[in-house]
Amino acid sequence: MPVSKEEAAIAVCSFCLKPNTEVKALVAGPGVFICDGCVASCRRVIEQKPKATNHIASWEQEASLDGVLTNLPRIALAGSQVEQNLVAWVRRARYLGATWARVGESLGMTRQSAWERFSGEE
Repeated sequence: MPVSKEEAAIAVCSFCLKPNTEVKALVAGPGVFICDGCVASCRRVIEQKPKATNHIASWEQEASLDGVLTNLPRIALAGSQVEQNLVAWVRRARYLGATWARVGESLGMTRQSAWERFSGEE
């Protein structure tokens, strides 16, 4: 049963962008989330074993301007969620003893860039 509408959303599905308040369950992975509905869709795709050429991203199927504009806030929310998770993982890495050089290397950036982007979060 979806969460009460009065309760604030804490995360959104990384696939369909529905918030936890609109789904029965939201499973967390390392920086991503997937809802029960998307898990069911994934199971159907895997069971049918479609050819890779048949896969079209959902955003490529949206043909109307209104549909695209309707999705923009949800996509922005998903991006914000990813950024919050990234900050949390960097914070955890630093807590566990990672240097800024190692954090930067892991993210494909310089030590200085990593420090500039994330040091204010400590």
